[in-house]
Amino acid sequence: MRSILTLATVCLLATTSMAQAASANVQVNFIHPEKFRDASLRGDGYQRGADEQVMKQLRVYLETLGSRYLSTGQSLRVDIRDIDLAGHYEPWQSNASSVRFMRDITWPSIDLHYSLLEQGQVVKQADTRVDDKFYLQRAGRLGSSDSLWSEKAMLNDWFRDLMKQ
Repeated sequence: MRSILTLATVCLLATTSMAQAASANVQVNFIHPEKFRDASLRGDGYQRGADEQVMKQLRVYLETLGSRYLSTGQSLRVDIRDIDLAGHYEPWQSNASSVRFMRDITWPSIDLHYSLLEQGQVVKQADTRVDDKFYLQRAGRLGSSDSLWSEKAMLNDWFRDLMKQ
């Protein structure tokens, strides 16, 4: 019994340290988030800037993608320069001023600069705009309660494609 408990503890510690090491392979910086076009989940009208919660969720998600897609010795630096979340608030809708309306013309986009490193050496870097003009047609969107589902799906596609190149 004692050996099973010891083995379980060792496995748990190994898994935790591997997850921490993987998340350390992705460094996310938000450049002038106060100027972002639309990175707020607050429904208090149209205001520029980013919510701390939005930035935290995107940072954690990119770290999760790093643990999924990056190989040993690889790391990724991402400087996010602008965010425009899916949908828009329509303050003129008096009974729904805090509702984000999803329309064909309000797709999500994130402007960023990335550097992919292998063994500390830059092997790929670029400025890019990650967007998803067909976000409303994605399967699974309607069943999700994640307020950043569209942005996360879009970033997953980008990360996966980046690692295939």
